[in-house]
Amino acid sequence: MSGWVQVAGLGPGDDRLVTAEVQEAISQATDIVGYIPYVRRVEPRAGLTLHESDNRVELDRARHALEMASQGKRVVVVSSGDPGVFAMASALFEAVESGPKAWQDLDIRILPGITAMLAAAAQLGAPLGHDFCAINLSDNLKPWDLIEKRLRLAGQAGFAMAFYNPRSKSRPHQFGRALEVLREECGASTLISFAKNVTKPTQKLVTVTLAEAEPEMADMRTVVIVGNVDTRQIGRFVYTPRQVQ
Repeated sequence: MSGWVQVAGLGPGDDRLVTAEVQEAISQATDIVGYIPYVRRVEPRAGLTLHESDNRVELDRARHALEMASQGKRVVVVSSGDPGVFAMASALFEAVESGPKAWQDLDIRILPGITAMLAAAAQLGAPLGHDFCAINLSDNLKPWDLIEKRLRLAGQAGFAMAFYNPRSKSRPHQFGRALEVLREECGASTLISFAKNVTKPTQKLVTVTLAEAEPEMADMRTVVIVGNVDTRQIGRFVYTPRQVQ
């Protein structure tokens, strides 16, 4: 089989943060597959077919990419950020696992990108400068009880935390509950930062304490970063020291 699939991260939004490796893959592709706004970041050209799809059909999208690759096409599946962080890389391998055995022999590559968590941290300073974890607050693919358990344990362990998908129109109340848990486990004086539309012209950064945080400060375009007991603010910068007290 001469076709291939490459799952590529387009970074957090600024085109300058798309890696040269990803740009090369897109230049060689015959087909681009992905969620509508991500596909539209790819410049149309002769010989390239763009396949847009909705955000809730990840497995269908992955199967379509694998089918085209098995027919000899060169397919790039695009994600925002890094494709291995709450994105399409895992969905692709789920499809490979449940699909025809021949898919396991395809030329499949994962091309890393700058995920929103790291882009937000860089804009803020260095809030993830020591041990940290990333948690997706959406309960679409896992139960809320598990999310709350992970929040509590991460807070008890003293991790800084980065949250994806904190608050949507379909679940506006859950982030408020997450803040309650964080205040209980981390303390009301712990710093929390809201990074909206990171690296885009409309970027907005806000840092407050957990006592001051309100659920409305976050939406689906916001990455939320919670510090640990050592995280501090120096002027406009937030950082977590490397040395633990």
